[in-house]
Amino acid sequence: MLVITLAASLFGCSADTKASNSVDPESGLKIVAVADLPKEAQDTLKLIDQGGPYPYSRDGVVFGNLEKILPKHDRGYYHEYTVKTPGEKDRGARRIVTGNAQERYYTDDHYKSFRRIAEDGGTS
Repeated sequence: MLVITLAASLFGCSADTKASNSVDPESGLKIVAVADLPKEAQDTLKLIDQGGPYPYSRDGVVFGNLEKILPKHDRGYYHEYTVKTPGEKDRGARRIVTGNAQERYYTDDHYKSFRRIAEDGGTS
């Protein structure tokens, strides 16, 4: 592990980068480490963990998964939260979607694609 960490530091990437190359077996989506998310997404995760307050009235509403990209569950299983986008006057395209089993997903293109957020904030 020391060799991997040393090599990663020499090439300008962290050991957590392997999360971005991993695939979630349940959803088939790529996994992203919290540290690899934009700062605004990390801030939104903190708000979710604290239970708010949220800056947008639509934060926490049911996400219908109409695109059927996330694993199928009954309506009400998923909820969405806005990730602020610098320079946007409205909510922008970035969201975090949470599931009832504590799974979290990030989209930066308004639900066209998702990445599963590593549960431990690192590489899982």
